[in-house]
Amino acid sequence: MPTQHKNKTLATFLALVLGGVGAHRFYLRGALDKLGLLHLISLPVAALVAGLAPQADVFYKILPLVLSYSAAFIEGLVIGLLPDEKWDAAYNSGSGRRSDSTWLLALLLVGTMLVGATVVIATMARLFDLLYTGGAYG
Repeated sequence: MPTQHKNKTLATFLALVLGGVGAHRFYLRGALDKLGLLHLISLPVAALVAGLAPQADVFYKILPLVLSYSAAFIEGLVIGLLPDEKWDAAYNSGSGRRSDSTWLLALLLVGTMLVGATVVIATMARLFDLLYTGGAYG
């Protein structure tokens, strides 16, 4: 029985847009993927931080989501840069179809790199600002 063909471009897009909640992991490995559930748990953890420390800076309240998205950006790059032959061997061995990446995947990879690097650098800058100056710069 053939399995459903997994699209590498869609998986990369899901990692970029909804990766913080594990959408790319659930698309590739199903609803019980452990790392996908770890991504998904960042939502209640962020809500728990906001509930337990309402006076805390907003940065600390959203930090679990930011960390989850940062990991998803890296996963998106790994997914997108995987050669089509290895992709098909890993995810499409029973589908009977072959993957053929297009220019859209390249644009998604550039966007993922741009957004991911910006988020990581901004997170480090804000964290150091809060830890060493008490938030004096913002």
